[in-house]
Formats: sequence, structure tokens, C-alpha cells
Amino acid sequence: MTLGLSLADQIALELRADIIGGRLLPGMALIEVDLVKAYNASRNTIREALHRLGQEGLTRYVRNKGVMVRRLEREEVRDLFVVRRTLELQAIAHSSALTEQQAERMQNAIEATTLAREREDWRAVATHSLLFHQLIVGLMHSPLFDEFFAQVIAQLRLVFCAAPDEQRFQSPWLERDREIYSLLEKGNRLAAQEAMSQYLHDSERLSLALFDYP
Repeated sequence: MTLGLSLADQIALELRADIIGGRLLPGMALIEVDLVKAYNASRNTIREALHRLGQEGLTRYVRNKGVMVRRLEREEVRDLFVVRRTLELQAIAHSSALTEQQAERMQNAIEATTLAREREDWRAVATHSLLFHQLIVGLMHSPLFDEFFAQVIAQLRLVFCAAPDEQRFQSPWLERDREIYSLLEKGNRLAAQEAMSQYLHDSERLSLALFDYP
């Protein structure tokens, strides 16, 4: 268990990671008795963990069905992109030159995305791309923003799962992540901001278009 976290906190974090990793999809049931066995935890602990996921907007209780992974609504997606613009553009605007560690982590995320695309594992492509953007927010050196944005990308992951053609939906973003990283690495914050702004505009447009499918 992570130092300083309760078992319920740790379970909630692991379930959130399963959502970000695309292992838990919208509409899936989180069955209490199965989680009790999987985590060797009490029912109260599991209920507390599931309650925390609900507070993060990742699950909801459905009468006669129990706790389910959420499907987000159009207006919620719009709000997520308001948050993304606020945090990611501010992170770039106020960033210093990338440290060696920051650059390495971003390169690793992009390399992981590249390998996933070569394997045509589009679910993993989405996950690693979102983690790259988590590193962008990390440029603000704010643990509070880092934690909040982890909840945001988990919700975004639930949106991306709705894409009827994952390859088509995920294909454009790797090269654009590379471009943003390259501009940051060169210290060109203004161009990086412009590239990120266009990225988020296009990503929001395509994400909202997912709601037009029957």
C-alpha cells in the first residue's frame, strides 16, 4: 500500500488506473463481492473506495444493478475541455526550461505511445497520450493539480472508449504530442501554447462528435 494512503484510497487509485488503462469501460459493473475477494478487503472498505470513485465522476449507482462505470454526457465533456485549456495552457505558459527528468519522462510517454501504435493497440495509444498530457500539467509542480488532472484524464478515457473506430480517433494525436514536446524542449513556449490550443480545439470537436453516433 502507498505510504500515507488508507486501503480504501489505494483501491480507489488502482480502480482509477484501470479506467485510465482502458481495462474498466463505461457501463461495466463494479461488483462488490468480487472486489472484496480481489483486494482481500472488507465490504466497508470497498464501499468507501467506490464512493470515492463516484465523487470523482467515474462511477454511479444504478438501482437494482449496483455501482457502474459512468458514461459521460456532452456537457460534461465540454467542461472537461474547459479544465484542460485552463491547466495545460497555463502549465506551458509558466513553464521553465525542461529538466532532464521532465524531458525523459515525456520522451518515455511518447515512445510508449509509438510502440502501442505500432502494435495497433489503440486503447494503449489513448492511455499513453493522456499520460503525456498529465506530464504537461506536472510542469506546474502542483501536487493538487496533478491529483485533480488524474481524475480529469480518467473521465476523458471514458469518453474516448465511446469511439466506434478507435484507430481513426486516436491516429492524429501522436505526431501532435511530438510537436508539442519538441517545442517545449526547444524552450519555444509561445509556439507550444499555440500547438496545444489547436490540439485541444480539435480533440474537443472530435470528442463531442462521438455523441452524434447512435
